[in-house]
Amino acid sequence: MSEPRKTGARQVSVDLSVVVPAYDEEDRLAPTLEAIITHLAATEAAATWEIIVVDDGSTDGTADVVAAVTARDARVQLVADGPRNRGKGHALRLGVLASHGRRVLLTDADLAAPIDELERLDKALSDGHTAAIGSREAPGANIERHQHRLRAALGRAGNFLIRQVAVPGIRDTQCGFKLFDGDRAREAFAASRLDGFGIDVEILRHFRRSGWPVAEVPVRWSHQPGSKIRPRHYARVLGELATLRARSVRPADALAVTCFLLMSVALHIGRWLGPDDRYLPDSLQDQNQWEWFFAVTADNLVHFRNPLFTTFQGFPDGVNLMANTVMLGLSVPFAPVTLALGPAVSLALVMTLGLAATAAAWYWLLVKRVVRHRGAAFTGAALAAFAPPMVSHANAHPNFVVLFMMPLIIDRSLRLCTGARTERDGVVLGLMAAYQIFLGEEPLLLAAMGMLLFAATYGAVRRDVARKSWRPLLKGLGIAVLVAVPIAAVPLSWQFFGPQSYGNIVHGDNSGNSPLALLSFAERSLLAGDRERADALSLNITEQNAFYGWPLVLLALGIVVRLWERPLVKALAVTAVGAALLSLGPRIRLPQTDLVLPGPWAPLAERPLLESVIESRVAMICAPVLGMLLALACERLAATPGPGTRRAGFLAVTLALLPLVPTPLRSVERAEVPSFIADGTWRSYVDTGAGETLVPVPLPGPADAEALRWQITADFGFRMPGGYFNGPFGEDRVGIYGAVPRHTSNLLRDVRSSGRVPAIGESRQAQARRDFAYWHAGALVLPPQRHDEQVRETVERLVGRPGTWVGGVWVWDLHAGD
Repeated sequence: MSEPRKTGARQVSVDLSVVVPAYDEEDRLAPTLEAIITHLAATEAAATWEIIVVDDGSTDGTADVVAAVTARDARVQLVADGPRNRGKGHALRLGVLASHGRRVLLTDADLAAPIDELERLDKALSDGHTAAIGSREAPGANIERHQHRLRAALGRAGNFLIRQVAVPGIRDTQCGFKLFDGDRAREAFAASRLDGFGIDVEILRHFRRSGWPVAEVPVRWSHQPGSKIRPRHYARVLGELATLRARSVRPADALAVTCFLLMSVALHIGRWLGPDDRYLPDSLQDQNQWEWFFAVTADNLVHFRNPLFTTFQGFPDGVNLMANTVMLGLSVPFAPVTLALGPAVSLALVMTLGLAATAAAWYWLLVKRVVRHRGAAFTGAALAAFAPPMVSHANAHPNFVVLFMMPLIIDRSLRLCTGARTERDGVVLGLMAAYQIFLGEEPLLLAAMGMLLFAATYGAVRRDVARKSWRPLLKGLGIAVLVAVPIAAVPLSWQFFGPQSYGNIVHGDNSGNSPLALLSFAERSLLAGDRERADALSLNITEQNAFYGWPLVLLALGIVVRLWERPLVKALAVTAVGAALLSLGPRIRLPQTDLVLPGPWAPLAERPLLESVIESRVAMICAPVLGMLLALACERLAATPGPGTRRAGFLAVTLALLPLVPTPLRSVERAEVPSFIADGTWRSYVDTGAGETLVPVPLPGPADAEALRWQITADFGFRMPGGYFNGPFGEDRVGIYGAVPRHTSNLLRDVRSSGRVPAIGESRQAQARRDFAYWHAGALVLPPQRHDEQVRETVERLVGRPGTWVGGVWVWDLHAGD
């Protein structure tokens, strides 16, 4: 029982307190109070009761209405707190803290939920709940008069957001009809801080976190005219939700995320020394390519062009952007940043924030699903996000660095296994998968492979769990497919069947890892980096997809042996080993021998979708798996009673991780864009209105894509042939890097590579004219480069006249002469 309320010399025991917040309610309040008094007097809802009306700075006669009722019945009280309107939350807090009831009922002044619905709420409290909240969305609710459609839609959207970020499972937090256990209500409201409509969410969140059961009860409800809710209040609730969410963050979690951000900034510091003026040489030409992707997406949006296709590169055939992983999931929302600050800043932000977000997401998953110890989770997440393969891709591939959706997808898939809310979780998983498609499909495919390995192993170990989980899991996955396919159908059909689509892309004879790559150290390793050895064991510096180092492999082996009794550890171990073996490719050459064995990837090599996968990337699955094993080990060590054992264990962890600490990514000063492009001189040579193009010499390609930056500088004023992208080749439409080669483009590229000028006869000149016509060339532009004298001499012979030195480049105006 609550503490009795003193009135004069008497103590009155109050069974029910009714709290009514009021702001300018003189027209609606009197009938509401009469209805409540009549109901309480005529029923057994409460033996003793009080009504507390809180005047929240009303400017009308609200106080006079309450005074008139109080004169007739002293159980009706008025609480006022000055002339300023501070919000519903403030009013409710004052009223609840002034109450003395064993139960506390909150109801709005319009009595949209009739007072006789109190019986339903009281029954829920009698059944053992500490709070019963009226709901307009729960099954069985009766809406007699609906509110405006827009307001109803905003309310449902708000409730959906509230369920996601604050109180999952409650359909309607904002209905103004709630009954609470009195003592718990006073405790929760005393701890509350919000003054607006967000108070409902804050109180329910307090009940949830305290472990006090809450029942959502369907009620009869009817919209009443005269509502004080305005559009600005919806925005205020969103702000209060953000505040509530921020206050609920633990200091350790905030520190972890801050550390991840600082680690990412330190890794990418070379970018931030001057985003427009610095270049990562270890990105090869990928920095130019990705900046162009972000820039062309923003330009397409501004000019209302198809974001899935462009002819600015690869003219006249064009480029299928969806088939080139332009990351529309980020390049579109970052378009304002790209337009305002440039694509170099956008790319730097995406790489830096994306890597930090990926680490934070793994940390969140580890804390939620794997370990409780925050330090252990931080260590595991740091390895998952900053492992050597991730650092290698941080040079060049945002689609393999920005992986924050993967932990969310894993968590949602695990929720499906419980069967609690299969339909809802299936829909959310489908939305997540669809969004990940617009971030990168290959990482999603690799994640699916890793999850399949884990699920198969865990199911084999815990067959009881598998028997309970497989039906809701398959049902949820089916729902996810039904949700994701319509969203991604058009982009995917464009990718696989649209203009300039292609089939499988050839990455080389065997792009799998060497077994030694799994045990060696990456080039960026602070203490043990060996560039020559790393280059010999990888496709290139952006594809060092293993390189976990032998100390970490030995540590992981020890962890598995020590914790083998745990089913989770068994499943993680099999997943890591399986991914490592698959990453060796279709053929495995044993080190230091000429013996070649068939690899486990061989049966998958020709399968649809898998045929274009770079096999060595499968080893990236090991990064989060090793991070989880490490987190489990650190948590076990932290709980070990013997200090000697703890010190030895953490020393082993430190020694295994130290060689993996990366040095910052290398950056160099960037070459300036020739003034011929930068100051717009090119416009005098290229008639874009007539469909002419500017032709860099040689044509841009995977080996030299600097001309893409020219196009960005010129605000996509001209189109050009060639480029750095993936496109089709031949009748089989096999994927290749760059445009389909032509005689003249091959010739000029060979001269730049070899420095030898070939004999130029009439046949080659005629072929050059045909190629220039195919490209719609208005001018040829040769910037300073390796063997540029030999290239210039070759072009002069092909064109039949010397070029002109203009704005830092050699130019051949194809409108003049032959």
